[in-house]
Amino acid sequence: MSKDKEQVIIELLKVFRQYGYEGTTLTRLSQATGLGKASLYHHFPKGKEEMAQAVLNYLDNWMETNIFATLRSHDQPIERIQAMTQKVNELYNGGEHACLLAVLSLESKLFAEEIQNALNCWIRSLAQVLIDAGFEEKLAHQKAEDAILQIQGSLVLVRGLGNTAPFQRVLQRLPEELLRI
Repeated sequence: MSKDKEQVIIELLKVFRQYGYEGTTLTRLSQATGLGKASLYHHFPKGKEEMAQAVLNYLDNWMETNIFATLRSHDQPIERIQAMTQKVNELYNGGEHACLLAVLSLESKLFAEEIQNALNCWIRSLAQVLIDAGFEEKLAHQKAEDAILQIQGSLVLVRGLGNTAPFQRVLQRLPEELLRI
């Protein structure tokens, strides 16, 4: 592959985010990566499903390194949540990018387990920060679920309204809101 494999996967990610699994065609993937269809099949012999899996693996690694590890750091809870919101803002480009997990979960069961694992890991990691901050486990878990719901819901609203303000508002309020008793 003449392009760096990670760069190819990032280009594939953009296409899957925009068109979902069903709307992503080999032609779109080829155009986005600059690779011919034969080259794509050479590197991803199982085709679109393998490409989507590579994208999900990339996203999973990115989230582990940039979000989950941040939440597991030894900083103060407010600092960990603030760092998470900064990385979430980066992941979704200020709210301009759709959530791949949401897009794929709406139309296909192919990756249901990977999507569920990613969301559960995010919720558990965030809940642990809240437990560290003194919240009871059940409440911490509920607050973490609500936080992910707010992030994901704001991304849906952004797409519907064509305005990133709701996403930015959620991220700005989230650290203090989560730690409020």
